[in-house]
Amino acid sequence: MAQVPQTFFDALAVRAWCGLALDALGRAREEIDAINVYPVADGDTGTNLYLTVESAAAAVEAVFEGHEAGGNRGPGPTLADALRAMAHGALIGARGNSGTILAQLLRGMAQVLAGDEAPDHADGQGLRLALRRAADSARQAVAHPVEGTVLTVASAAADAADAAGAPDGDCAAVARAAHDGARAALAETPDQLPVLRRAGVVDAGGRGLVAVLAALVATFTGEPPRDPHRRGEARDGTSWAAPGCADAAPAPGPGGPAFEVIYLLEAEDAAVARLRKRLDALGDSLVVVGGDGLWNVHVHVDDAGAAVEAGVEAGRPYRIRITHFGAGDAHATAAAGRAQEERAERAVVAVVPGEGLAGLYTEAGATTVLARPGEPPASGELVEAVRRAHAREVVLLPNDADLRHTAAAAAEQVRADGIRVALIPTRSAIQGIAALAVHEPGRRFDEDVVSMTSAAGATRYAEVTVAERQSWTMAGICQAGDVLGLVDGDVAVIGQDVTATAEAVLDRMLAAGGELVTLVLGDGAPASVAAHLENRVREGYLAVDTVIYQGGGQGAVLLIGVE
Repeated sequence: MAQVPQTFFDALAVRAWCGLALDALGRAREEIDAINVYPVADGDTGTNLYLTVESAAAAVEAVFEGHEAGGNRGPGPTLADALRAMAHGALIGARGNSGTILAQLLRGMAQVLAGDEAPDHADGQGLRLALRRAADSARQAVAHPVEGTVLTVASAAADAADAAGAPDGDCAAVARAAHDGARAALAETPDQLPVLRRAGVVDAGGRGLVAVLAALVATFTGEPPRDPHRRGEARDGTSWAAPGCADAAPAPGPGGPAFEVIYLLEAEDAAVARLRKRLDALGDSLVVVGGDGLWNVHVHVDDAGAAVEAGVEAGRPYRIRITHFGAGDAHATAAAGRAQEERAERAVVAVVPGEGLAGLYTEAGATTVLARPGEPPASGELVEAVRRAHAREVVLLPNDADLRHTAAAAAEQVRADGIRVALIPTRSAIQGIAALAVHEPGRRFDEDVVSMTSAAGATRYAEVTVAERQSWTMAGICQAGDVLGLVDGDVAVIGQDVTATAEAVLDRMLAAGGELVTLVLGDGAPASVAAHLENRVREGYLAVDTVIYQGGGQGAVLLIGVE
């Protein structure tokens, strides 16, 4: 379907570009994964780029939805609003070496076009400057830049845009020149990087960037540029994206680092400068992107613990992901058949709101996806988690009513891989705990799903939280700072004290009966609230047991379940 072209680079163009880039990477993901041989042949570059852009696109959509929900009658978000959201979304969702570099490319563009005095739209000259800053800032973010990679392709795109000679207002001409320059540079990457020449492929990250730039061309022209090399060959017979060539990809050398470590980091600039030096001494493929107090750190190391400790010394690391570069990771595509044979019979994948709950679910055998307040996981992240569970049958617990459609989309996608997936519409982590408690991998899949669904449905859930702003609720008007007690998703109690509000909520829930109370304490819960509520149950409700868990940074002060 043809895309309505955008004349200038404005907020609508950013929105369209994100959507088109996500579509393009979705179509090319498997092809890009198949040619991923550098810096590690782990077959995930296409997937990482897709997840990074998915996070960027979701952030941009949130800006538009927020504008509409606020009742604004103006022209909509500004270019600066959209670009900042895109860059931030990419930063917090960046995956792998390629995704981290792409996040910095987008941040570089935002630095030029999203300043305090930025116009509502940019012309061709503005787009040229943004592409140049993007390429330069990405190169600076990499500790040891290597030619023949996405950095080379990005620089070539910026050079071609500079040399385009198009009228200043012609964004389409600048985008087309950047895409053509990137595509030509990509074809040259095997001559610059011997590992690519030996494998007979071009650089996977560069191939992904070409797809993103093709989407930029489509944003301004309404049609993607013709790509005669898609699923074909670059010059001299090297493959752009032929899945069948994955068997030729060399396995990681025995001297390579054992782990990939990625985390978001809240830290000051000076601390990050020290962190770069320490991580550079620990390993390779170091990329640190971001700024203004928030960074995305990526490095390959043998000592994953030391890399995380370095982050702790620099600031506050979170969303920590550690991946082991095992022998089986080198040929993700070629080993798919063998992996299918080695799959476990059944697994549970659950979204959880706090680190403490993640540990609890993991101990119970579940694969977890951490959802931080205001940062729900995207469907691609759930797809990745289901695949990581490596099972023929998977039970998916979204643990949030707002994630049901996202989880359903993820389930539909992985079913195409031959995985049998059952989605249990849990609306709270408390319901997920109840479902997991009756999970029995040894019985028939359908019976297990029915039992887990029944347990979740029989569990009422509540949470105690603090209002951030004045608003209307089912229990009346609340003010910022009020303590809210929500039962089954609706505000039922408005109070001033956490313990008193929690007790009122608990009494309301137990008035309908119950056998077990589950309390999950967040970081902001008063030290005495658990003991107070446990005593309240013991003294006021006979034959009702209480279990208590630590949920960590789960958003709510307290989660309550009654079953």
